[in-house]
Amino acid sequence: MTTSSTTSPTTSAEFPLSHRQIMVVVFGLMTATMLGALDQTIVATALPTIVGDLGSLDQLPWVVTAYLLASTASTAVYGPISDIYGRKRTYQAAILIFLLGSILCGLAQSMPQLIGARLIQGLGGGGLLTMGFAIIGDVIPPRERGRYAGYFGAVFGIASVAGPLVGGFFVENLTWRGIFYINIPLGFIAFITISRVLKKNLTSDVKNRIDLLGAALLISWTVALLLWLERSRAWGWGSPTSLAVLALALVLIAAFIRHETVSEAPILPTRIFRNRVFTVAGACTFLGGLGLFGAIIYMPIYLQIVKGQSPTLAGLHMLPIITGLLIGSISSGRLITRWGRYKAFPILGFAMSGIAMTALSRIDADTSAVYYSLAMLLLGYGFGNTTQVLVLAAQNAVERKDIGVATSTATFMRQMGGTFGIAVFGSILVGTLTTSLAAAFPTGPPAGVSADRLTGSPAVIQQLPDVARIPVIDSFIHAIQTTFTWAIPVLIAAFILSLFLKEIRLAGRDDVVATAEEPAPA
Repeated sequence: MTTSSTTSPTTSAEFPLSHRQIMVVVFGLMTATMLGALDQTIVATALPTIVGDLGSLDQLPWVVTAYLLASTASTAVYGPISDIYGRKRTYQAAILIFLLGSILCGLAQSMPQLIGARLIQGLGGGGLLTMGFAIIGDVIPPRERGRYAGYFGAVFGIASVAGPLVGGFFVENLTWRGIFYINIPLGFIAFITISRVLKKNLTSDVKNRIDLLGAALLISWTVALLLWLERSRAWGWGSPTSLAVLALALVLIAAFIRHETVSEAPILPTRIFRNRVFTVAGACTFLGGLGLFGAIIYMPIYLQIVKGQSPTLAGLHMLPIITGLLIGSISSGRLITRWGRYKAFPILGFAMSGIAMTALSRIDADTSAVYYSLAMLLLGYGFGNTTQVLVLAAQNAVERKDIGVATSTATFMRQMGGTFGIAVFGSILVGTLTTSLAAAFPTGPPAGVSADRLTGSPAVIQQLPDVARIPVIDSFIHAIQTTFTWAIPVLIAAFILSLFLKEIRLAGRDDVVATAEEPAPA
């Protein structure tokens, strides 16, 4: 009887929410996470229509880049801020910033207005991508987080892959402005849900003020580095502009590291990188984002150019990845909760992803839908076993006061990996395509076909006479095969690194209670 009377209050104090309340909170968090991930890719299929409405073709890439820069740069800042000022308030602020940006995007009457609104939207999106799992870390014991990690991994992956499909639906059936307005009701649902159920503004034991200089330096070097990655293909990698931006990024990184080592309240504590589990998990997250996001984003090019599918149909043919993500994320999460162990899952995930990428590196014009669908299913399943499991490992390796910064840093590494991958593999694809087209057409490619625009115009390519169309498609096939081939060693490196991930047992609710009941040492 004594044990019972002491256990209940302890459990309530450490993790006070009931299962029903947790499920309501998770629903709100996943809704917001879905919005943040969806808006990274949803504009892709709407870009031609947006240009037709607003003009300014030369500014078109900034519609995507602005959101990517703002969301990635702010991701690493939200965790430390929430450690000091509270998860609930920080998360609510992120939702409101995101909704403000969404409204302004829908109201934009010119391309500069849209780009500015996307920057605001990205500042909020960074919080949506990172704060959800930080809150989960506060209200759920480590062992039980596995199940919810699976849900979040599935939502993030599905939203990232489904973005172009959703965007295509709005453009073809409604209006491009709808891809931004749809965020408003969903965002308010997330905001109200968190406000009603999460009564306590959870904070860590940290009482220092926010390191404003550290935050400014972190955002500055991230923006400079991402700008170099995103725009150097257009500038030319060896151009003075590209080299100047890279030099600026390196100087800012050095200044940031120097500042963080001497700051009394660093925005990104260097001590967490001395934690081997955290460092290995972060490195695996970066390589996984680089290899998986960086390569698979070009799969729709194969489906549209080589297979001649419409954007909507190409999006539907990406469903095997979504299916694999669902199965991998949810099953791994449930097994982690049951077993209390996590190391096997990223090892399995990276191994399967490497096998799937090897299969995709061999696709050509005669490849059947069954073949590439099975390869994408396996890739999605592998990815589902890695993304949120590694965040869970990073959380479990640090003290509870550092959960916010650990979660945001791990998410930041994934975002940076994906951005690096898009830039690196994009350059590989364009470079290979340029060489192949030059070999096939010594006097220049047919009108409407451009390596710099990646996809050229699918409709134009399909209407070319066979004597021109077949060499163009063959050039695209060679470029896509080369891109996927270069992704294989990245995933192999992630697999090898995951073998060195030390496993720390995940504590359950009973362990927390038992620890709390132990008498203090004399």
